Amino acid sequence: MVRSSEKWYKEGYAQDKITNWVAPNDPSGEFKRGQSQFRNFIKKGGEFPPEKGRYHLYVSYACPWAHRALIVRQLKGLQDIIPYTGVHWHMQQKGWRFATPGETDAPGENVGPDPVKGFEYLRDIYFGVDPEYKGRFTVPTLYDVKSGRIVSNESSEIIRMFYTEFDDLIDEKYKKVDLYPAALQKEIEETNAWTYDTINNGVYKSGFATTASAYEAACTSLFASLDRVEKHLSTVTDGPYYYGKNITEADVRLYTTMIRFDAVYVQHFKTNIRDVRSGYPYIHRWLRELYWNVPAFGETTQWEHIKKHYTQSHTNINPFSITPLGPEPPILKIGEEVPAVRFALEAAGKK
Repeated sequence: MVRSSEKWYKEGYAQDKITNWVAPNDPSGEFKRGQSQFRNFIKKGGEFPPEKGRYHLYVSYACPWAHRALIVRQLKGLQDIIPYTGVHWHMQQKGWRFATPGETDAPGENVGPDPVKGFEYLRDIYFGVDPEYKGRFTVPTLYDVKSGRIVSNESSEIIRMFYTEFDDLIDEKYKKVDLYPAALQKEIEETNAWTYDTINNGVYKSGFATTASAYEAACTSLFASLDRVEKHLSTVTDGPYYYGKNITEADVRLYTTMIRFDAVYVQHFKTNIRDVRSGYPYIHRWLRELYWNVPAFGETTQWEHIKKHYTQSHTNINPFSITPLGPEPPILKIGEEVPAVRFALEAAGKK
């Protein structure tokens, strides 16, 4: 017998297909991101207490929201506390799937079969928890192995659990990593609001738009906010990060969008008013500092997953699933510049 929710998905009603990023009957053409369905919280003395090995994190290296969780997991030294599994980069109508043994086109640490339940698709975990589930099957998904329940599939809340809730289980040096310092919380929250809406989600609103007006509004807002980030970073004098000398949540949340910007979003999502490497020198410097000098950022960035997922999963945008060769390299080394920038810097130095 087919469970009702599985039947609902399998029949693939035009309105509800997982690959319909904008409802076909929506005249606005605007991409509207749904809300995460699982919003529990790990907390000492609570329903989901912090325990080593109890929770399993499911991620996609391609997904910027899941990437946040991988970065924070490493920054906070949770590698031995919370194991994880990466899904295959190719997402189709049934959503994220697990790589099968012997597959060679999906590199990356812990990319392989589901080690917890042996499921074929991430969706099977959701149906196992709730047979009537009708939401999206998203990453990151934080799963409680002991109770067989999903704790959360909301990245912004998962990373905050990682900030403090496991501090009794980690080395002292990791306890001192404070990504949400009290003195900056108000500023971080204010920054989160507009960066989420116009940058993190703005690239998707640009790329998935099905009308010119929706695309132009989203893309214009996106670049206005990138200009705002560039201006802010140009004023930071006490360190290389968003708020100076220490990495904070603002760096984590912005990085996962910006590291994908030149490699994917410029061409695939048509966010091509400017690219980072030639149009935003302060963002470019900030981005490369994190990628090359902070292992939690660079080591969790998997270019093959990033490029192939977007270009071969979004067939509504790229029907022939051709992955562009460039830009090459996907990120420049610190101090390396594209020829036009190098020429401008050399010309300025001769004046």
